[in-house]
Amino acid sequence: MRSALKSGTILTISAVLAFISAYTVAHAAGPSATSTSTEQPSLVEDYAYPGAEAIQTSSGITLISGDGQIILADCATPPEGDLGLLRVRTSRIDDIGKDGLTCFKVLTAPGLLTLKVPAVYEIRGDGRVDGAGHKVKAELTTDQGQHTTVEVDPSGPTQVGVGTNPTSRPTTLLQLTAVP
Repeated sequence: MRSALKSGTILTISAVLAFISAYTVAHAAGPSATSTSTEQPSLVEDYAYPGAEAIQTSSGITLISGDGQIILADCATPPEGDLGLLRVRTSRIDDIGKDGLTCFKVLTAPGLLTLKVPAVYEIRGDGRVDGAGHKVKAELTTDQGQHTTVEVDPSGPTQVGVGTNPTSRPTTLLQLTAVP
């Protein structure tokens, strides 16, 4: 009986040691390539615009990145007091909405949005009355690479590209910057 108990104990200890050995070898190699449930998400912000791919597919507007202080908005959004929306007009009505109008809301200044809106001819500030509205700079380029920066009238329209002169080259809006 003692020898049976002794051999049973030896078998149990051997099994435990084999399990510990296999466990140690498996974890010493680190997590497998398929193990993603324990990986931590990156803490580095890339400022990529959320849902940009779907927006580009549905509207032809490329939203690249920003700090979250200037956002794409529904043009039917009612004004809040003396502030409304920045309204960007384009002659590309086939891609950018039915009426060539795209709107953005400035949540606070400073704010930054990098984007591509083709064939822009007017940008209207978000102020609904004189003296209201955010100070916004717009960076634009032509297909030939001629860059310009304009200060948008905070409470009125600012003509750009063909809006300034019918013989001017079409411009693409590249960046909106709300300044304090």
